Amino acid sequence: MRVVAEVLVGLVALIHGYILVLEMFLWKGPRGRKAFGLTPEFASQTASLAANQGLYNGFLAAALVWGLIAADPVGFQFQVFGLVCVIVAGLYGTVTANRRILFVQALPGALALVAVLIAG
Repeated sequence: MRVVAEVLVGLVALIHGYILVLEMFLWKGPRGRKAFGLTPEFASQTASLAANQGLYNGFLAAALVWGLIAADPVGFQFQVFGLVCVIVAGLYGTVTANRRILFVQALPGALALVAVLIAG
């Protein structure tokens, strides 16, 4: 079960790393605009806000990666903390921005958290 938990945590970290890239570097380009359904004008006007969001997603990914490489109990603690943050952010985004966030962010985070807690 530990391997399953680590794979799931790694996948959640990759998702948040990808979101960082989309929000910080690709926001105004075709890929970023398509991913978030943005017009060129809106993307241009909100680029600095998106970059800030991307930075936070990077922090979530970093916490999860640290949780994978740090020795326990610190590794376990970082994984739990990072995944709880991912779930809270995903739930908030689902309510305030887009329902799709529930499936892209909150659900993978919740599945990974369950696996980490069972394996822990």
